[in-house]
Amino acid sequence: MPVSASAIYFLNLRGDVLINRLYRDDVGGNMVDAFRLHIMQTKELGTCPVRQIGGCSFFYMRISNVYIVIVVSSNANVACAFKFVVEAVNLFKSYFGGAFDEDAIRNNFVLIYELLDEIMDFGYPQNLSPEILKLYITQEGVRSPFSSKPTDKPVPNATLQVTGAVGWRREGLVYKKNEVFLDIVESVNLLMSSKGSVLRCDVTGKILMKCFLSGMPDLKLGLNDKIGLEKEAEIKSRPTKSGKTIELDDVTFHQCVNLTRFNSEKTVSFVPPDGEFELMKYRITEGVNLPFRVLPTIKELGRTRMEVNVKVKSVFGAKMFALGVVIKVPVPKQTAKTSVQVTSGRAKYNASMDCLMWKIRKFPGQTESTLSAEVELISTIAEKKSWTRPPIQMEFQVPMFTASGLRVRFLKVWEKSGYNTVEWVRYITKAGAYEIRC
Repeated sequence: MPVSASAIYFLNLRGDVLINRLYRDDVGGNMVDAFRLHIMQTKELGTCPVRQIGGCSFFYMRISNVYIVIVVSSNANVACAFKFVVEAVNLFKSYFGGAFDEDAIRNNFVLIYELLDEIMDFGYPQNLSPEILKLYITQEGVRSPFSSKPTDKPVPNATLQVTGAVGWRREGLVYKKNEVFLDIVESVNLLMSSKGSVLRCDVTGKILMKCFLSGMPDLKLGLNDKIGLEKEAEIKSRPTKSGKTIELDDVTFHQCVNLTRFNSEKTVSFVPPDGEFELMKYRITEGVNLPFRVLPTIKELGRTRMEVNVKVKSVFGAKMFALGVVIKVPVPKQTAKTSVQVTSGRAKYNASMDCLMWKIRKFPGQTESTLSAEVELISTIAEKKSWTRPPIQMEFQVPMFTASGLRVRFLKVWEKSGYNTVEWVRYITKAGAYEIRC
């Protein structure tokens, strides 16, 4: 269920009420005294942002030097409450020129009361979009002298924005050149054993878009995901084309995506916001193409010497290359001296991080590089603990490669004026927690 807030309070760090609004009569006006007595004065503010006192629950968050407290008397949705607070603060900042603190509240209390009446009705959250609210609450807030006044873009058709479904885009946009930029950015998370077997692996990705399109375009994005291809073949009554398909997990969309159409046709259809935005996020756990294979060999020769050999092989295509490759090979804290040789790039001992830092500016695909090092350790009389051998860590970025195999099959743009559109698609794979045990 939604928040169903009974009251909302804005307090300073001393517990004084700056602004409050009671939405229901199921709580008393002295609930803020209970918050001060049982939470603020007991120094338990940092332990948990949700507290239950008597028959009421308190959800609170500190922004700058202000506490925002929501009081509920029912079993409300906590995540929705905190989401409301974050969006409300962003709304206030848009009116106050980017500042939200005790001074901003004291200087704009009339405007805040007016906004609170609009963004919450009988305890239920309403529209919190600054672009829409500024259409009919045109009063400007008192801005801090240190904040820069943002340039507000004019909105020609206010009725469409308030009553229509496209609150994230305004009408009347015109561009000389209509372009769409689409980036698929993936992060590979890996935990591999010293013998090369994968212990844990997944890919988290996001599709970023930058749209410079005139009018009110309708976009349709097709990916090589398994469900989407099967649904398309079912609608068109034709067999699915051969090729790699992937299964997307934990997919979340931007609010502009038509979820009804996605559920029925499994296609991503949307009217995009103007400029840059994140269209969707996803995760993949099956069929991951690892960009690098790492095979380490570490031998401890007595208590004062070690031999380190690390072989790194790029598995992606020969026409591709990785940029900014960094391999961190751990060594013991009592390392005194190192002698390192590499077949490509540069490597040196980093005492502050207790590792051999191996950097390769450009790593071509289907190639192999090795690191060989002799490590001299400081001999200690006291019995030392055995070295825990932290994992090898990698950093990299591979353009035009996706570890999941996700591909854009088509990106179509429809607009009533029928203009031509230029589409740009780019793929990037980066290292997340890419670790290899040694």
